[in-house]
Amino acid sequence: QVQLAESGGGLVQAGGSLRLSCAASGWSFDTYTMGWFRQAPGKEREFVASINRGGSMTSYADSVKGRFTISRDNGKKMGYLQMNSLKPDDTAVYYCAAGSGWTILTTSGEYHYWGQGTQVIVSS
Repeated sequence: QVQLAESGGGLVQAGGSLRLSCAASGWSFDTYTMGWFRQAPGKEREFVASINRGGSMTSYADSVKGRFTISRDNGKKMGYLQMNSLKPDDTAVYYCAAGSGWTILTTSGEYHYWGQGTQVIVSS
């Protein structure tokens, strides 16, 4: 059974940093593209970042480009989202997701598996 579990969320002041982790189990992690999405209260889920199977390609939403870094460790079946220079607008529940394919994926419909999310709150 495919499972994804996020961790690392919390409360941080504006300008601070957090590192989110995504642990995969029950499947061949290195055969899937991985992505991070977020959903703020009253808003739709939005794309944050994506990384391809081997980690050679990444893509970011314009709103996080230059501040967030997505990475993965296939040997450990782990994905990461390093978030720096956090802003109050980054407050949301963050989800990791996995989808089949050879390249980066930027829309939620392309992802097959989702974690339950981890809350990030950035105070001003």
